[in-house]
Amino acid sequence: MRERIPVVVQRNSRGRRVVARGLWTGAELVVTLGVVLLLLVVHQLWWTNRQARAGAEHQVRALQREWGEERGGTGAVPGGGPGGGSNEAGRGGGDGRGGGGGDQPDRGGAARSAPRWDQAYAVIRIPRLGLVAPVAQGIGKSGVLDKGYVGHYPGTAQPGRPGNFALAGHRNTHGEPFRYINRLRRGDRIDVETRDAVYTYTVDRTLARTTPHDGGVIAAVPRSNVKPYIGYTEAGSYVTLTTCTPEFTSRYRLVVWGRLVDVRSR
Repeated sequence: MRERIPVVVQRNSRGRRVVARGLWTGAELVVTLGVVLLLLVVHQLWWTNRQARAGAEHQVRALQREWGEERGGTGAVPGGGPGGGSNEAGRGGGDGRGGGGGDQPDRGGAARSAPRWDQAYAVIRIPRLGLVAPVAQGIGKSGVLDKGYVGHYPGTAQPGRPGNFALAGHRNTHGEPFRYINRLRRGDRIDVETRDAVYTYTVDRTLARTTPHDGGVIAAVPRSNVKPYIGYTEAGSYVTLTTCTPEFTSRYRLVVWGRLVDVRSR
């Protein structure tokens, strides 16, 4: 009878430790990356909104205070909060890059120079959305839109003037003032207040989606170049609101148009 010789297999414990250490390191990296991504999302969706809204509210109060002081009042404006903040809104002195018609008399007040680039010079209110935001000259991100402001397209009409008072605003992050303009319906009110007057527009038409390069929507007589059956054919005093769509993308543009129906001089 043959005697069996036992075979002892020695496992590579060192190799196992290396593999385990590698797996642990990989897991730590995945967790760290997840935390970083979570913090970035929180920053974009919460912190930028919080910061921009606070700055925009402060700017609205500053405008109200300035206008109130010019009228010899307390700085309070109907529909807005109490006056406050510093006198930081500026008083014109354009640099030649202002929007069309800014240096002409509007229907509610005397002639004034065009707003400076990035200067907040008006307040927009949309009651249906509970929106109150400053309007600034230009549509730059760092100087206007990322501050929670609504931006005025240079070269388009100023509030109350014949033509198209065209505006842009973020739909997501950085205050997202235009997030819910898709909820606006025909007849909804849009008030634009300047130091001289309050201009009331009513929502008239909506273009649910067009390309970012559809310049016709902000023309003096707004009409889509992509969908030419949507828009206007007659001159008038219009307001245009533009923002990105779908949400959290910038692939297309959502457009809301309104007509001027009332001017209340201050």
